[in-house]
Amino acid sequence: MWYLCGMTSDLFTYNKGKVIQALRYHFITRKEIKIMMILINVFAIVSAALFFFKKISPVSFLLSSFLWFTLMIAFWFLLPIFIYKKSNTFKDKFKAILSNEDFVIENERGSRRWPWSAFSSTMESPHFFHLYFDTRSFFIVPKDAFPGENVQAARKILKAKIHK
Repeated sequence: MWYLCGMTSDLFTYNKGKVIQALRYHFITRKEIKIMMILINVFAIVSAALFFFKKISPVSFLLSSFLWFTLMIAFWFLLPIFIYKKSNTFKDKFKAILSNEDFVIENERGSRRWPWSAFSSTMESPHFFHLYFDTRSFFIVPKDAFPGENVQAARKILKAKIHK
């Protein structure tokens, strides 16, 4: 098929705001974090109801609210920002090559090649393609690195080559 011949992206850099949004998307889609957030929200609702019916003291309600705010701030703001600042990857300029055999990422210092079988799954967020090696390690490629119709071709290649 024509889209399996491969393609090369434009040279791209990472936009901090978009990367932080993609990291949030990654965290929110993780099963264990979804379950924890649901449990924390249920806990917050139950504590609010118990406070309303005067079954717990205001201090207990404030403590549970503080826990809820702390965890939401940690997952929504602190964790993505910490990972962004820690990673030097987001400061380089790259070019992605999607070939029939493998995925290649290049910058001015060199390149790295992975066979398609190295990826366990792919996910798409509003601004990125997420290429997962496993549930915790992944590589993100900006969609705007593939201008115009090339983003659709890149999507087809990724779907054809990376199987869940």
